[in-house]
Amino acid sequence: MRWKLNSSVYKRVPSREAAMEPDVETPMRATTDAVADPSWRMSLPHVCVATLTSFLFGYHSGVVNEPLESISADLGFSGNTLAEGLVVSICLGGAFIGCLFSGSVADGIGRRRAFQLSALPMIIGAAISALTNSLEGMLLGRFLVGTGMGLGPPVASLYITEISPPTVRGTYGSFVQIATCLGIIVALLIGTPVKDIDRWWRVCFWVAAIPATLQALAMEFCAESPQWLYKCGRTIEAEMQFEKLLGPLHVNSAMAELSRSERDDGESVKYSELFYGRHFNVVFIGAVLFALQQLSGINSVFYFSSTVFRGVGVPANLANISMGISNLSGSIIAMVLMDKLGRKMLLSGSFLGMAFAMGLQAVGANRQFLGSTSVYLSVGGMLLFVLSFSLGAGPVPGLLLPEIFPNKIRAKAVALCMSVHWIVNFFVSLLFLRLLEQLGPQVLYTIFSSVCVIASIFVRRHVLETKGKTLQEIEVSLLQAQ
Repeated sequence: MRWKLNSSVYKRVPSREAAMEPDVETPMRATTDAVADPSWRMSLPHVCVATLTSFLFGYHSGVVNEPLESISADLGFSGNTLAEGLVVSICLGGAFIGCLFSGSVADGIGRRRAFQLSALPMIIGAAISALTNSLEGMLLGRFLVGTGMGLGPPVASLYITEISPPTVRGTYGSFVQIATCLGIIVALLIGTPVKDIDRWWRVCFWVAAIPATLQALAMEFCAESPQWLYKCGRTIEAEMQFEKLLGPLHVNSAMAELSRSERDDGESVKYSELFYGRHFNVVFIGAVLFALQQLSGINSVFYFSSTVFRGVGVPANLANISMGISNLSGSIIAMVLMDKLGRKMLLSGSFLGMAFAMGLQAVGANRQFLGSTSVYLSVGGMLLFVLSFSLGAGPVPGLLLPEIFPNKIRAKAVALCMSVHWIVNFFVSLLFLRLLEQLGPQVLYTIFSSVCVIASIFVRRHVLETKGKTLQEIEVSLLQAQ
């Protein structure tokens, strides 16, 4: 099914009148008579606080990479590969649980409180990990951190989408990926002295508690999502938050746009309702996007890059730095281009770039015939793959899904689709080395490349462009298309 946005744009009467006459709408005047777009400066501080969740996600994803050997030696499970694997991967289990409940939490207590709730297990989990003297304590701490990692990012995607002016929503959405990259890089830098300073790994975990605490406190001064307040029937409060985010000149037009949303009947949407009826198609697209993102092989690259680089003679430290720079560079470029080229073009082009890069790795795996050239193809292909991923396949799904989901189902639908992300992530990470052993790198990388081509075709056929559109314009267009 292909959806296209309706080109007609409407401007409503002031919000209080719109609440009384919800079906009255008048054509928007020509752009020359319209009020200038809202300033991005007013919403920027709120977005920056929200992206601390993504920084923490990146930090905790990379915090055990360097210190794992020291942790296992100090806690008495050195050489136990199963225990070491659990320390790394138990976060995925916690993240799945946290993500699954994130929609209900965000709808139940609001976006701001959901951020604070997600920070709590990250603070407690980091402290337990830093203080523990046993494997069990480390696993408990990492599991708690994982629940926060699962709960926070879906709420961040919701919050940033709902509070951002349409003209910069794509740019702000890219902050999530940039913050994640910075978190990974900081984790690698903080972990550098771990082999020279005794028990430095405990400091690595204590550092993680700082941004989590900062976010929990700073959220007290941030705006609540007007979309959520309106959904709860708190219209006056929604107007106050719009004034804080957009300025007083844009409150009436923002509330008028908001009144075009699908009416909420006051009852909570159940997860089962997302699998049938009018919302199934859009939820299906979101779930498939996240599944394809993970089936592209990106996390096999992130998790096992050091192994691959060492196999071609490249030191692990240089590999990690190169991967971090490539990821961050692509994310910055995506931030600049997101509101210029649009989501669909970046996403489709990103998957095609990943397909080409994975093809290079498949060719480079044939060392018998290529000799030293295979090293350049393997390393270059991996760096190009990460760069291509960060240009679109990384940042766009988390931004696009809250845009295309109606306000009524947005929180739960995002949670459901991101849960698919964690499930596929787990199985790809679990099976990658086994498949690499059974199929060989050429076949496996060719499969990943094929998935990327399929993903690009899927995007072109089924994903709509949302650049510069208000959330209500997108929602109305989708409902008209069904």
